[in-house]
Amino acid sequence: MEVHQKVLLVIILFLVMMFGGTFGYMIIEEMSFFDGLYMTVITISTVGFREVHDLSTEGKIFTIILIFSGLFIAAFAVTVVSTFVIEGEFKFLLRRRKMENSISKLKDHYIVCGAGDTGFYIVGQFIKRKVSYVVIEKDPAKVEQVIEHGGLAIEGDATIEEDLLKVNIKKARGLLCCLSNDADNVFTVLTARELNPDLFIVSRAIDDKADLKLLKAGADKTVSPNEIGGVRMASMILRPAVVTFVEVVTRAGQMTVDLEEITIEAKSPLKGSSLADARIPERTGLIVIAVKKLDGEIKFNPGPQYVLSEMENLIVMGHEDEVEKLRTLAAARPGL
Repeated sequence: MEVHQKVLLVIILFLVMMFGGTFGYMIIEEMSFFDGLYMTVITISTVGFREVHDLSTEGKIFTIILIFSGLFIAAFAVTVVSTFVIEGEFKFLLRRRKMENSISKLKDHYIVCGAGDTGFYIVGQFIKRKVSYVVIEKDPAKVEQVIEHGGLAIEGDATIEEDLLKVNIKKARGLLCCLSNDADNVFTVLTARELNPDLFIVSRAIDDKADLKLLKAGADKTVSPNEIGGVRMASMILRPAVVTFVEVVTRAGQMTVDLEEITIEAKSPLKGSSLADARIPERTGLIVIAVKKLDGEIKFNPGPQYVLSEMENLIVMGHEDEVEKLRTLAAARPGL
C-alpha cells in the first residue's frame, strides 16, 4: 500500500472512531450528541477529564474498547508519518547519490549553465539528439524540472569553481553559458576556461558590447538573443519565403527536414572518396550543403570531384532516418 493511501486510511479510521464513539455513547448511555462527542474526545485523547456522568458496565466496556482503538490508530498514524518522512528523506538521498555518481562518470559531455528559457531549449535539443549533458542551476525548482524530464542537474552556482568541478568540467566537451546577466556569464566563462583550456564555450550575450568581453574572457562563440530576434523579425517582412524555408530546416515550423553535421571517421569507407563516388544522395537521400575542412574553412556546395578526408565534417540536409544512414557510413558501423 502506498504512503498516501495509508494516510487516507488513517483519516478514515479516525473519523469512523469519532462518529462510532459518539453514537455508541448516545445509544448505550443515552447521551446527547454533544455529550457523546465530548466523551469520545476525552477518551481517545486520554486527558483524564471527568465523565459526563457515571458510566454503566456496558459504557465502561465500550470506553475500554474505544481507548484501545484510539491507541491502535494513534500508533498506526505515527508509523505512517514516520515512514513518509524517512522514505522521503531516503529517496532524496538515494536520488542525490545516484545523480552525483552519474555526473562523476560523464565524459565528453556538455555543461548547461542556467535552466531558464534558453537553457530549457538547449536541453530539449540535447534530449532529441541523445547528447550527454548536465545542468547547473541556482533555483532548486528549475533543477527539479530538469530531473523530472530525465536529465542530470545539480543545484549550484556556475560562477563558482567548486560547483563547476562537481559537473566534471575537466572532462567536458563544451559549455553553454546562458545565465541571466552578462557579468555572471563573463565570470563563468573565465572560470571555465581556466579549469579546462580545451573546452568549447558558447555564451549568451545580453548587452550590445558584452560579446567582446565574453570573447576576451575565453568564449569561443557568443549569441545575442536580441540581435537574432531582430534580424529574424526583419527577415519575416523582407524575405518571408526564405524565413519559411529556414523554419522548416531548423524545425521551428513543420518538422520535416533537418540540418546535421557528420564527421568522417578514420575507418569510414567515405574517407578518400570523391563525392561522386560516395553517392551520398543516392545511398542516404541527403543533400550535401557544405564541407567543413580541418582548418575550419567551410566549402559550400562542393563539386562531385571533391575528395573527402578524415575528420572533415559533412553538413547535410534531410530527414532524421537519412542522417542516421550517413552517420553509419561515416563511422564505418555495420548496417549499410
